[in-house]
Amino acid sequence: MRVAELLNPADPAFARDPHPYYARLRARGPAARVELANGTHAWLVTGYREARAVLADPRFSNVPPRRAGRPKPDSPAERARACLARHMLNSDAPDHTRLRRLTTAAFTPRRVDALRPRIERLAAGLVAGLAAELERHGTADLVDAFAFPLPVLVIGEVLGVPEADRADLREWTYRVGSPADALAPGAVDEAWSALHAYFTALIAEKRRAPGGDLFSALVHDTDEGGLDDAELLAMAFLLLFAGYETTMNLLASAALLLLTHPGERAAALRGGPRRWAAVVEETLRHASPLEGTTWRRTTEPVDLGGGAVLPAGASVLVVLAAANRDPRHFPDPDAFRPGRQLLGGERPAPHAAFGHGPHFCPGARLARLEAAIALPLLFETFPHLTLAADPDELPYRPGLLVRGPRRVPVTPGPRGGVTGLPGRP
Repeated sequence: MRVAELLNPADPAFARDPHPYYARLRARGPAARVELANGTHAWLVTGYREARAVLADPRFSNVPPRRAGRPKPDSPAERARACLARHMLNSDAPDHTRLRRLTTAAFTPRRVDALRPRIERLAAGLVAGLAAELERHGTADLVDAFAFPLPVLVIGEVLGVPEADRADLREWTYRVGSPADALAPGAVDEAWSALHAYFTALIAEKRRAPGGDLFSALVHDTDEGGLDDAELLAMAFLLLFAGYETTMNLLASAALLLLTHPGERAAALRGGPRRWAAVVEETLRHASPLEGTTWRRTTEPVDLGGGAVLPAGASVLVVLAAANRDPRHFPDPDAFRPGRQLLGGERPAPHAAFGHGPHFCPGARLARLEAAIALPLLFETFPHLTLAADPDELPYRPGLLVRGPRRVPVTPGPRGGVTGLPGRP
């Protein structure tokens, strides 16, 4: 099952369009052992049925092996990174079961839906800012001006971060999520240190004076002993990065797809909430914001069928982006067709963009809510918005974990204008 081609996730061409590579893997079997550019080997699972099976199989452990090599010197930045590594995605039952139950209790549908008015207000403010930028400069980047800040601000609501601190949170998050060579030396470590110190203080404040936010509910949930400060710190980092990165990519990819599929954009503008919901679901399938899950390790040999027998101790990556384009379950999988997601239509299998099994994303409802509010607001406000670059040349985020365009430059369009900003006549 080995594939001769070397897989280099940092290759800009691969990042822009990994799907031909995944299709070749999938054609050779349910899983394939590949050589990565760093000299290691891993098994990639690319079939839809097999992906769901692996994600529900306890023989695939989420606990990462101990790091080899020389330990890094202690520092606030390194401690922050170590905290993030302790989150619940890197755990198995029973630890994961306990952490998951507490998190799910905080992310109830009622609590998430109660965020709608705040999300609407935050999105309206960003749209107003985008209009001002377009008026001043004639162009703007939807990632920097809209897709990135909205989920960061929303996570600020979830974590109960005071409004006065959210500009700092946005800046620190931007730094730690940027490519290593994109910032001045030390800027990323400074941001990690600032986040570590800030969340440590935030947890202490929530213990002293809880608010109505979801994070306060986690801090004060005493079921099964509750979460200790180290677990809360890991949870804060997880909510921050999982909450902004995936939703940012969902919003950026959906906007880009609608800008390059004017017929689908017109259908969404005519079709109301039902059609916008279909756009969101089809974007999740077609342009999976999570390219792959967290890495797993086999605890014993596993036969996936089709000649794929994974040995014990193998590194395994379930590629959600590939599973969501498996032609056995999604006809014409490379086409962006939101209509397939409508009830009563051709209704495909449910996509796997949020994972499957015990690690299914607890923030799925929040991500869908943000997209359902933000996308119609954006395109109803700017009905003639036009992409200001060749879509085939846009840079994408490198790696195998998340996927989305790093920038989406736009202009107001040939007819320009804004239909009316939220809250204005």
